[in-house]
Amino acid sequence: MSTPTQRASNLFVGSPIERLEDFRFLTGRGQYVDDLHSEGMLHAAILRSSVAHGRIRAIDTAAALARPGVHAVIVAADIGKVPTIPLRHDPTPAIRRFEQPVIANGKVRYVGEPLAVVVAETPALAEDALEAIAVDIEPLPAIADRDKARKEDVILFETVGTNLPDTITAVRGDADAAFKAAPYTRREHFRVQRHAAVPMEPRGLLAEWDAAQERITVKGVCKVPFTNRRALAEMMDLPETSVRMVEYDVGGGFGARGEFYPEDFLIPFAARHLRRPIKWTEDRRENLTALNHARDMECDLEIACARDGTILALRCEAFTDIGAYVRTNGATAARNISQVLSGPYRVPHVRVDVTLVVTNKTPVGTYRGPGRFESDFCRERLFDMVAADLGVDRLEFRRRNLIREEEMPYRLATVQVLDIESECDSGDYQKTFERCLDEIRWAERVKLNGKPVGGRYHGIAVGCYLEGGGTGPRENVRLAVEADGSITPYVGSSSVGQGVETVFAQIAADALEMPMERINQVLHGSTDYVVQGYGSFSSRSIVMGGNAIVDAANKLRTCMREAAAQQLKCDVKEITIDRGLAIGPGRAAIELKEFAGLSADGTFASKKRTYSYGAHAAYVSVDPKTGHVELIDYVAVEDVGRIVNPLTLHGQCVGAVVQGLGGAFLEHFVYDENGQLLTGSFADYLMPTASDFPQIRAVALEDKPSPLNPLGAKGAGEGGIIPVGGVVANAVAAALSSFGAQPRELPLSPPRVWQLIQDAANA
Repeated sequence: MSTPTQRASNLFVGSPIERLEDFRFLTGRGQYVDDLHSEGMLHAAILRSSVAHGRIRAIDTAAALARPGVHAVIVAADIGKVPTIPLRHDPTPAIRRFEQPVIANGKVRYVGEPLAVVVAETPALAEDALEAIAVDIEPLPAIADRDKARKEDVILFETVGTNLPDTITAVRGDADAAFKAAPYTRREHFRVQRHAAVPMEPRGLLAEWDAAQERITVKGVCKVPFTNRRALAEMMDLPETSVRMVEYDVGGGFGARGEFYPEDFLIPFAARHLRRPIKWTEDRRENLTALNHARDMECDLEIACARDGTILALRCEAFTDIGAYVRTNGATAARNISQVLSGPYRVPHVRVDVTLVVTNKTPVGTYRGPGRFESDFCRERLFDMVAADLGVDRLEFRRRNLIREEEMPYRLATVQVLDIESECDSGDYQKTFERCLDEIRWAERVKLNGKPVGGRYHGIAVGCYLEGGGTGPRENVRLAVEADGSITPYVGSSSVGQGVETVFAQIAADALEMPMERINQVLHGSTDYVVQGYGSFSSRSIVMGGNAIVDAANKLRTCMREAAAQQLKCDVKEITIDRGLAIGPGRAAIELKEFAGLSADGTFASKKRTYSYGAHAAYVSVDPKTGHVELIDYVAVEDVGRIVNPLTLHGQCVGAVVQGLGGAFLEHFVYDENGQLLTGSFADYLMPTASDFPQIRAVALEDKPSPLNPLGAKGAGEGGIIPVGGVVANAVAAALSSFGAQPRELPLSPPRVWQLIQDAANA
């Protein structure tokens, strides 16, 4: 794969450059955690609870310790004071009472909770030794349903005395007053099932303890390594400088991978305990049981409208099942639901109350578009119902209520408990909406809406969305000049599959006005590279990291010009940097290798989020005899501010749409009444494949750059997934309009769609 050469305008930003990192992936040269080996390395396996709720009476490890090749079996008693995993986002005092201990301590609260860590010579020996551990747990009644949890007949945390950690409320205006005065209201109940990010590569860690320096190195972290370093240092009673986090290639993150999990303490603790390198690699069943789950929300959503369809107010009471504990960002989806339920629409009065509920299930966290996927499903479904009630065309209903460009910036509801305010920064929501209708051929296809063609009923739908991104507070970067005159970027952002090595190289080349081949591989994520980094989450990498590169490049150019002016004995203003040369009066030139050793630190800080936006449309056919839904066509149109790389953006969007379709049609974590996960393998937890949804089209626009950063960029990693559930459900409802079937719950599996048709017929 050749590296792009410099163009005359040096505008690499905006060019569809193939991902530089893909060459090593496609040639088998990627280095993932399980590829790592260290001299004297041992292997860890984790015994997990098979009981959803119970008191630990005894854990006998003697037989396991006697097994050949076993070096240690670690339980809570070996750790001493068992630390809990600190919250990274939304740490209200009420929520902090539900933090997860790094290992079960006196009680288990979900199937999959760590009970013990076995360390042995090989992975097989460690796995075999798990069977020799005798565990005595007194079963307690399990709560696998949020309604039962709310009754509080059984309490998961007796010392706290409630199964409701907190309620997050967001308010704009006076919704109650607006509802009292409204000529039309409607209330509906909606549910989104529990599903999650399922990365191609399961998690893994390699921890190495340096006894001489009393320093721990943890390899395989990603997403927020500096945050995880701070947490681990406190847990292990070490200074932060004695904890080193090293990022390697990652087979997908999607919001779940890279948060702090129990294993992020247990494996380093074991390495220090035994003074040996220890590696742990998760198997797929562990991944489905132990990685953060997501979604799992239900709500009663109300709308108040004028008779012409103008929205007056939205009011919502929602409940999110967060599982057994509140992990690092377990409240984030609830917070997002409260703030962005109104989406890109003009809603003067909003009140949303989202109550967190603990149950005996795997804890939840963020998954691409957290809270926004759920919100859009509920809102867009309700909008189609309301439009039909009022006799207003679905398109006109949305056109009438979309926020207009002249209303920007537009303030969203304020999250009261957390005192979070946000506003849409820029956008022409009407334009992406109309473009989407053109791309899906709405005028032509809507004629078949609800009609049978060859025994299948056709339906079409459209929906709009916002994607909040660019979360602060800041990001840091260092650019260094090497001996050959090339530039090495060191960034605090992490790589979780989004292609940062390519887009950051493009930004650096443009900002430095250098050929792209002079930019070395971007070094990212590890705590060695910058003094403080903030990682990759909430679609922030380009907004925060990219603009930090611009800042560092400006400073480095100034340093190089000053150094060149000294050598050429001229004024700094007479020096220009062009194509890797410092040029002075009379075209005297100095090669950049003469500046080897120079470096510059850059930072970008912002308290305001950017908001990408767009519209999606789906065209489906439904077989009423089987409930099978075929996706005939799907179109996504988004405006993401300035586009750095159209090719990587397109991949992000299409990939996110496919994940959204998986959540809309297939994926579902199902528990029985005893808290046992029934869909804990790929035989039962269904994932979309390449042949399932072949017709997905994505159109990216950059008409409205963000005014909040020099690049004009907005976060764009999650927009593709956000509106999918609502758009698909509305298309299915449109197809089944003659049956009167109204989807109110995901996933739209064939049995559920078939049952909808039967229920509508019986009604």
